[in-house]
Amino acid sequence: MINVGASITDITPPIGMAMAGFAVRTDPATGTHDPLTARALVVDDTALVTIDVIGIDADLSKRIRARCMLPDEAVTIAATHTHGGPATMSGRLSMFTDPVVLAQLETGIVQAIDTAASNRKPARLLGGNGSEPGFAKNRRQPDGPVDRGIPVLRFEDLEGAQIAILVSYACHPVVLGPDNLTWTGDYPHFVREELEAANPGTVAIFATGCAGDVNTGHSSASSLTNKARPERSFAMAKTIGLGIAQSVADAEVTELSGGVGGAEAIGQLCFQLREVGSPENLVRSWRVKTSEPSAVHDIWELWAKTNMGKDVGPRAARCSALDWCGAKIIGLPGEIFAQTALDIRQTLASDAPLFVLAYCDDNPGYIPPRDDYDRGGYEVEEAHRFYGMGATIAPGTAEHLAEVGCNAAISASHFAAKSKSTKFNATERSKL
Repeated sequence: MINVGASITDITPPIGMAMAGFAVRTDPATGTHDPLTARALVVDDTALVTIDVIGIDADLSKRIRARCMLPDEAVTIAATHTHGGPATMSGRLSMFTDPVVLAQLETGIVQAIDTAASNRKPARLLGGNGSEPGFAKNRRQPDGPVDRGIPVLRFEDLEGAQIAILVSYACHPVVLGPDNLTWTGDYPHFVREELEAANPGTVAIFATGCAGDVNTGHSSASSLTNKARPERSFAMAKTIGLGIAQSVADAEVTELSGGVGGAEAIGQLCFQLREVGSPENLVRSWRVKTSEPSAVHDIWELWAKTNMGKDVGPRAARCSALDWCGAKIIGLPGEIFAQTALDIRQTLASDAPLFVLAYCDDNPGYIPPRDDYDRGGYEVEEAHRFYGMGATIAPGTAEHLAEVGCNAAISASHFAAKSKSTKFNATERSKL
C-alpha cells in the first residue's frame, strides 16, 4: 500500500512582467490566458513537482528542497519549459529576473509540496503507456529521433476515486510563438484541463520529456520574428493538448505493486568554447553573416563582452530518480535531446512505465548527444549565448548524464525492492 497526495498552487506573476523564452519578444505580459501552476505529487516520502516556467537553476531547486517537509534528496522539481512564463533563472536567458517573482515562485513550490504531503492517503497505482499522437517532430533532422509514446500513472484512493494522473510527452511546449503576450502553460495546459474535466476532483500533472530537439514542426528560426503564425496559436495548442489527452484516456493501465524508492546521483557539466577570436571581431562577423533581428545581435554582443569563456569549469549536475511500484521517473537537468531518452530506455528496458524528464532541478541550456555536434545549428553554436553560459556544453555530457541518471534509477529501484518503506538519501557522485 502506498500513500499519495496531490496539490495545485497558483504561481502566476502579475501582468506587466517580462516573459521568458524568445529573444525578439521584448514587450511584457499583458494578460493571463491560463494560470501558471506548481503541481505536486507526493508518494510516501518522495515527490515530483512540475512548474509552469521555462526553468529553474540549481540554487533555487536546492533552496526549495531544503525548505519543504520532505527529505530534499527525494524531491524532483521539473519545469514544463513553457515559453509563456516569467524569467525565473538569475543571470540566464539574457533577462532581468525579478527577485520578488523568484521569492514568490519558491514559496509557491514549497507550498505545493507540503500541501500534497499533508493530504496523503492510502492509494493504489495503475500504470500504462498511451500511443503516440503524432505531434512531436525532430526540428534538427528530417525523420530524426523522437521519444515517442505517453507514459501514464493513475492514482486512486481505496474507494476507486482518482486522486491524480501523471503523464508525460516529449515535445517542446512552444506551440505559442513570440507574438503571444499572455501567461500560459502552452499545450500542457489543455492536456491537464481535459484530463481534469473528464475526472472531476483529480489533479492532472504534465511533465515534459526530452524535447531539446523536438517540437511540433517549426524551425528555431521561426522564433526570430514576432509575426503571428496560424500553426503557432492557442487553437493549435488546444488541438495538440486534446490529442494527447485522448491518447491518455485510451491507454490501457494495470495495477502496479511494490515499494517506493528515491535516489539522486551527482554528475558533471563540462564546457567547450567553440568561438575563436576577439569579442569585437566575433560581433562584426556575426552581424555580417546573419540576418536575425538586432535584438539577437545585441544579446550576442553583450555575451561576447561579458560572458565568453568565463565560468566554464566543470559544475555539479543533479540527476534524480523515483521508483513508484516499478514505474520509474528519471529527472535530468537542461534541454536534453530525444536520443538521450531513447538510450536510457534501452538501458533500463522495462514493461512498467518509464518517464525520462528534462528540465529538472536546473536548466543550463542545450545538452546534445555527441553525434549532434557536427550538425551545428542554434542548439550547438548559439543557444549558450542566449542562456548566458560561457561556452557550449561539451560533447559527451549527454552520454555522461544518461549514465548518471540510470545509476540513480538503479539505486531507487534497489531501495524500492528492499522494503515498502520509502528509502532515499542515496547519493552517487560521477565524473565525466
